[in-house]
Amino acid sequence: MEEERTLLSSRLSLGDSQVDVLLSRAVLEWKEAGESRRRSPGASQTARGQTVQVSEIVAVHMTGDDDEDDPAQIKKDRKKTKQRTQEHPCSFTVSYVRRTRQHQWRCSDVAFHCSSQALCEQWVRVANEQLSSLTNRPKSLLVYINPYGGKRRGKHIFEQKVAPLFRRAGISTDVIVTQRANHARDHLKTEANLHKYDGVVCVGGDGMFSEILHGLVTRTQTDHSVDQNQPDAQLVPCSLRIGIIPAGSTDCICFATVGTNDPVTSALHIVVGDSQPMDVCSVHHNNVFLKYSVSLLGYGFYGDVLAESERKRWLGPARYDLSGVKTFLSLNYYEGTVSFLPAEDNMGNPRDKLQCRSGCRVCQHKQSKDKLGEMSEEKEKSAKDGWNEIYGKFIAINSASMSCACPRSPKGLSPSAHLADGTTDLILVRKCSRLDFFRHLLRHTNKAADQFDHSFVEVHRVRKFHFQPTFQELVSPENQSDPPGETELGPIHPPQTTYYSTARSSWNCDGEILHHAAIQVNVQCQLIKLFARGIEEQQQQHVFEEPCTVLDLKPSTL
Repeated sequence: MEEERTLLSSRLSLGDSQVDVLLSRAVLEWKEAGESRRRSPGASQTARGQTVQVSEIVAVHMTGDDDEDDPAQIKKDRKKTKQRTQEHPCSFTVSYVRRTRQHQWRCSDVAFHCSSQALCEQWVRVANEQLSSLTNRPKSLLVYINPYGGKRRGKHIFEQKVAPLFRRAGISTDVIVTQRANHARDHLKTEANLHKYDGVVCVGGDGMFSEILHGLVTRTQTDHSVDQNQPDAQLVPCSLRIGIIPAGSTDCICFATVGTNDPVTSALHIVVGDSQPMDVCSVHHNNVFLKYSVSLLGYGFYGDVLAESERKRWLGPARYDLSGVKTFLSLNYYEGTVSFLPAEDNMGNPRDKLQCRSGCRVCQHKQSKDKLGEMSEEKEKSAKDGWNEIYGKFIAINSASMSCACPRSPKGLSPSAHLADGTTDLILVRKCSRLDFFRHLLRHTNKAADQFDHSFVEVHRVRKFHFQPTFQELVSPENQSDPPGETELGPIHPPQTTYYSTARSSWNCDGEILHHAAIQVNVQCQLIKLFARGIEEQQQQHVFEEPCTVLDLKPSTL
């Protein structure tokens, strides 16, 4: 095969050993001289050798050409390698991705020593030519940093952990430290010269990502004269990929798309140019655009938790726990009608145990169908008549466009939700006892149990849904004097009189409050792309410490 054609093959020195090194279009591999060569996918380990995908090589350079701007920790890690190369002045270093525990990536270095300067320069030149041919890799990035909030400071994380990797890979960056809420969104919508960049990176939490999402999507629709206020408008996919460097409190979106909230891992996904399509839900109220959502839309319980936590921001991250307990003890429920358009039969269902992973066949099948244009106008027209309608009293109405997994909930709200299949999982939790609802919440922390195996819970995979609340509530005469602000989030009580008031919840839209209860939600299939590849299946990893030197950029403890 053409891509397997050998570009270079030499016998070089690696530490105290002689190794046969081969570079093809697809892989770089080395083994001790005289041993048989074995190959395995990815960055794999044989008895005394290793194979690395070219696509996962970060950089190749002469060993003495280290970046002088690298922080002290990296220079210290390289000291051992430089000491070895003093006996072999003609050497080059390959920096590549090494997988460690819990989906984390690290950048490792291996230094090969050559018999002549000419051979060394040839290896560096050919290897870099091969890296340059990888068109998916970014060369210029626009970076927004949120310096506030969360457990970690975004600016420190970028300067100490991310920027050195970008410099080593030859990626230039324009950095903007945000000064206020929605600074990044407004800059993307109007001022940013997006033609200069290959991607946009946000350093912060889920709120910062939401700013980037809204700014980039809005800018794309404006450039293509698409009216976002039209619920059925076909939005134009964004051409620039979005990178997430997690520096927030939960970093749910990063965790659900990469498998870890580690900034070094996310930076390496950006460096190697990974691309993961992602669905986006557009939310409207009476044909007026409200928000975009990529993870959770929650009415009832999760909306009440968020509304309560906003009144306790002075508590920091602890406000979520306190607000959750208070909301659970109240156990409000709300009446309304949910209408939804089910997904096609071949899109699976939320209980099929088929999890979305790197190279997901469901998402790839959806992408290939869209490219071939198999969704005909006749099929789209007939789908309009297939709406289902459910009326009831609900403790929670949730829409999960991804698993919504996080460290506290390893499987998430909907473990089998897919990132890019054009659907969202609609979860309806009907009125039940406090004990039953507690059992439902407990399932979110249990890796083995079926989260939807309760009589009061139902789940549907849908393409669109509407919610129309029933606002009227029967209350006693003594409550008529209560101010509106104290009754808006109150529970529905058994009828006592014929006096009426209003009761309603708020929507939790990716951690932001939507005060309109009646909404229309459409799934925009693969509207954006992330610098990610989905969660990889865990494989047994073996660390080849000698003669390789591992460059651990000191990840934050999660």
